[in-house]
Amino acid sequence: MDANGRVLIAQRPAGKHLAGGWEFPGGKLEPGEERAAGLARELKEELGITIATPRPLMRVQHAYPSRDVLLDMWVVKRYVGEPQGLDGQALRWCAQEDLPNADLLPADKPIVRALRLPERLTHVLTPDYKIVESTFPRQRFAVDEDTHDRPKLFGTYCKDVEDAALSAAAGADFLVISVALQDGELADLCAAVTLPVFALGIKLEEAWALGASGCNELGAQLT
Repeated sequence: MDANGRVLIAQRPAGKHLAGGWEFPGGKLEPGEERAAGLARELKEELGITIATPRPLMRVQHAYPSRDVLLDMWVVKRYVGEPQGLDGQALRWCAQEDLPNADLLPADKPIVRALRLPERLTHVLTPDYKIVESTFPRQRFAVDEDTHDRPKLFGTYCKDVEDAALSAAAGADFLVISVALQDGELADLCAAVTLPVFALGIKLEEAWALGASGCNELGAQLT
């Protein structure tokens, strides 16, 4: 993202799988390579930029006719250099509201809505998302009860990996952790789920380093 909140997308060059389609820049992890290290290497090789403090967002699985892919999506706001298409790919900066019409590849499309989530959760309800208490048994978040469609992302409060897994299975879009977890517990939870996680009682960059997408600044429960 640039200073104006625009998002960079790239067009796959001729000769590559799905050539001509638009996607978020990146590449493949090398065997044994750490996720953040692979991100830094790929964006250096592909765009010529040096990144700092990337923010984990989400992971997306998608089945194409010829292969299955797992996209590990990060948000990069701090970097040195001007992005260039070093692989011969066309680049384009898009305002977030223009991304749904940017002809993105199918695997990339679910990421567009998640980009609306802030780094710090300070509101229960916004035009983009809504946070609800977790309930047992959970009802699936198929529609908004007021409008009978799904214009918003839905998040739920969770206290542990089991709670998070139940919320994810019920169709939640992101997880709001309601207790302050130990570093190892938070890292394990973030590794176990593919959704954005917002941690309680931790500094923002520490949360990112452990795999969380941001911080829960609402506290332990809804009021």
